[in-house]
Amino acid sequence: MQETGNVATGRAVILEIVRAMRENLEPLVFSTIAPTRFYVYLHPEDHKRLEGIFPLVVEQARRALDDEVKRTNDKSAAEKLRTWLSKEPAAAPIEPPREGWDIRFEPDLDAEMQPGDIAVASELVLPAPAEFAGSRTRRVTTMQSGGKTSRREQVVDNSAATGPSAVLPASSDGTVFATLTYDDQQGPHRFSMTKNEIVVGRGGVGYWVDVKLQTSADVSREHLRLRRDAASGQFYVKDLSTLGTTIDGQVVPSSVEVVDGNKRDKDVEVPLPSHARIGLAGLVFVQFDSGGAA
Repeated sequence: MQETGNVATGRAVILEIVRAMRENLEPLVFSTIAPTRFYVYLHPEDHKRLEGIFPLVVEQARRALDDEVKRTNDKSAAEKLRTWLSKEPAAAPIEPPREGWDIRFEPDLDAEMQPGDIAVASELVLPAPAEFAGSRTRRVTTMQSGGKTSRREQVVDNSAATGPSAVLPASSDGTVFATLTYDDQQGPHRFSMTKNEIVVGRGGVGYWVDVKLQTSADVSREHLRLRRDAASGQFYVKDLSTLGTTIDGQVVPSSVEVVDGNKRDKDVEVPLPSHARIGLAGLVFVQFDSGGAA
């Protein structure tokens, strides 16, 4: 759908948003639910060039999404009789978001994209199983680059205010399980952990983290996962990085191995003391303290 090789046009952005909506539909019995929020990532040059017309792009993208929903639903209605006669399951109509389409733009600050590339992360709220508190979000990121499209999917927990992570139950009463304090290029920070698993790293296009560090590429986009066992209250660290993680100076064994050029998570994690200094690539150090107070 991208029209040029080195410039992301407003029209191409709108078409990619519509594509992202189609990529992240969830059929139910009587309706099909659609993603409600779209993050559009652009090369900084494209972002700067289009920034002045973002309101117009958003307006026309919403119209294009409405038209796509109507076109799809009209087609489904026309085919309903045919599918009924053939006893095939009919496609359920798409239910657009009641609050409207939420579209946001972000520049790629990690130099992952080239001019003309367009990445769209669409977020669809899924019904949560009974054993989980709150709801879940499926985040699908499609990247259009050089005429090729890649896709990355994450299913994440909605309990964090600043971003999703793994699908694990959150504290229903807002209990702070642990506190993380650290310094990065933007200064000192304090993060309250209120769910049983979080992801720490630089984040980036298609990589959503709970604790987003502003630092060099030595720190991986998804550097580590911090997990609390709900039954025992014990915390664990899993290293997912390239340049390593330490706990009080001791190296954490990597949970990642490369098989046939592909990364695989071996699910290796180590216990974390109640108070510890976690090092990420020897560059950023996070003070971890269980409980609400450091």
